[in-house]
Amino acid sequence: MKLLRYGPPGAERPGMLDAEGKLRDLSALVGEIEPRLLAPESLSALAAIDPGRLPEVGGQPRLGVPVSGIGKFIAVGLNYSDHAAEAGMPIPAEPILFSKAITCICGANDEVVLPAGSVKSDWEVELGVVIGRRAKNVPEADALAHVAGYCVVNDVSEREFQLERSGGQWDKGKGFDTFGPIGPWLVTADEVPDPQALEMWLEVNGERLQSGNTRTMIFGVAHLVSYISRCMTLMPGDVIATGTPPGVGMGCRPQRFLKPGDTMRLGIAGLGEQRQRVVAGTPG
Repeated sequence: MKLLRYGPPGAERPGMLDAEGKLRDLSALVGEIEPRLLAPESLSALAAIDPGRLPEVGGQPRLGVPVSGIGKFIAVGLNYSDHAAEAGMPIPAEPILFSKAITCICGANDEVVLPAGSVKSDWEVELGVVIGRRAKNVPEADALAHVAGYCVVNDVSEREFQLERSGGQWDKGKGFDTFGPIGPWLVTADEVPDPQALEMWLEVNGERLQSGNTRTMIFGVAHLVSYISRCMTLMPGDVIATGTPPGVGMGCRPQRFLKPGDTMRLGIAGLGEQRQRVVAGTPG
């Protein structure tokens, strides 16, 4: 299934895509695409619904974050060896974890707002993992059973605040408002037989800058879910951004960063595409 939320910010309605890619409204059956709906039994009940019997949504409504009530937005740094190399950093022996602020989350096609005065904001296409069952100290062999589904994430990053003004931590540069587009939809795990075999890409102003495949992750999805569940309890609705392949602006020679008027377009095979226009923030 491809589950989504559509409509204006703060007034999204639940929906799903049918086999022809038409948007269908779910609001007569469920009030919201929320964490409790991500349990296996709840997803099974939704999967039994005939989308053709649901109202079709016309036009091209805004797509919001596909799951409401995300509790934690956890990200993994330097999880592709070639990205670590372009960043001039060693390949990590264990996953590098940091948090993205919940307030940075936005819809897949919402505008990305540059912080006032920012000159080093960057792009990162990433596979997002959405937790469906509570996970605490989960063995790697059982980890994927705790995953509800997958989505596209753009881990937008302000490199000056991440690396030069960080005080040794990355959260500042990763958590600005609108720096976490998620979606356009949540693809349930049954439609992704192997999360380590997904092509991914990102373009800026039509130029392909990132091309990769999740098979080149240093730490795969199962390992990450298991590892993170040892550090903190993962709850339904938590999102893990699993790292980015090479091609970020910081790694370009010469370096290049986002500026107002730029357009990012990115996607992962089977999980959909995002498109964001970059706009200038205002002081204050």
